[in-house]
Amino acid sequence: MLSRQNIRGIIYVMAIIVIIALIVYFATPRRGLTLRESGPAEQPTTQRDTLFTFDPNTVTYDELRMLGFDKRTAVGIVKYRTAGKVFGIAEELALCYGVTDSMFMRLRPYIKIGNKFATKPAKRYTDSLYRNRSPRFSPRPFEKFRIDTVGVEYLRLIGFSTRQAEALIEYRKRGGGIFSMNELRDCYAVSEEMADSLSHFVVLSERNPYDGLVEINEADSATLRSVRGIGAKTVVAVMQYRKLLGGFVRKEQISELKCVTEDNFLRICEQIYCDSCKISKIDINFAPASEFEAHPYMSRRALKLILETRESKGGWNSIEEMQMDNIFTEEQARAIAPYLLFDTTPQSFD
Repeated sequence: MLSRQNIRGIIYVMAIIVIIALIVYFATPRRGLTLRESGPAEQPTTQRDTLFTFDPNTVTYDELRMLGFDKRTAVGIVKYRTAGKVFGIAEELALCYGVTDSMFMRLRPYIKIGNKFATKPAKRYTDSLYRNRSPRFSPRPFEKFRIDTVGVEYLRLIGFSTRQAEALIEYRKRGGGIFSMNELRDCYAVSEEMADSLSHFVVLSERNPYDGLVEINEADSATLRSVRGIGAKTVVAVMQYRKLLGGFVRKEQISELKCVTEDNFLRICEQIYCDSCKISKIDINFAPASEFEAHPYMSRRALKLILETRESKGGWNSIEEMQMDNIFTEEQARAIAPYLLFDTTPQSFD
């Protein structure tokens, strides 16, 4: 048997051992934490879609990738230059394969063509007219002219190269004329500097109502693609949204698409119109839920209330009555009203 004094001594020794063990444990650095804290830093990734001023004649493959070009398009631009091609004006970049309309519009403010590559008006017999001018492009002679009737020789006289003049006339033929300065600026052969210089001298043709415009409720994909500002992806989005709506009541509804930028919207609106008589309407009192549940202006709450209230009430006579039943807010009612048909006679739905 151990005496009380021996037991007390054993307890003291064990306490000391525990204290020493704790000191050693906390004083020793933990390997896992040290490795994590002192491990190699993450390798920085190349930033993509960075915007900066560049010359398409000298920009490198890596810089093109940083600007947001995919590999195939970047390689194509480099090969285009290697073959001896030169970008004389910024708009020629939009002609390269893989460069979409929206991408070019986003990059346009950052494109700067160097003096070595920039297209310059050729000197003609009127060389003395160009000798003392300060801007690089200035129309000569200083008189107004109708852009839809002038020929190549006149355009060369006022500073266009033969290639630019021919491109402008071809562009004019395809569009049936040039009816606004925005349409003139859209021509790849006309730089911003040219358009600004010509703006005081150009006489534009007047477009008859709907003459040459595209009716967006019946236009097929090829016709929609002919509208400047509508690219391949936008065509698909327009046709899908048109189907969900049942047709466009007004052309401004195009702006509801996320792929349509503000600049493109203004350009597109100059070239389109819509016939609201060609829209499809929904018989709100008798149509099955499948007829209107996918409509962009129909909320889940409104759909639920319509199905519940219609069964008990029997239907509505006007959009105002639906507002009184708190099915639509004033804003929702104004948007969806053109697409609703209020009828008290049941229709057949296959």
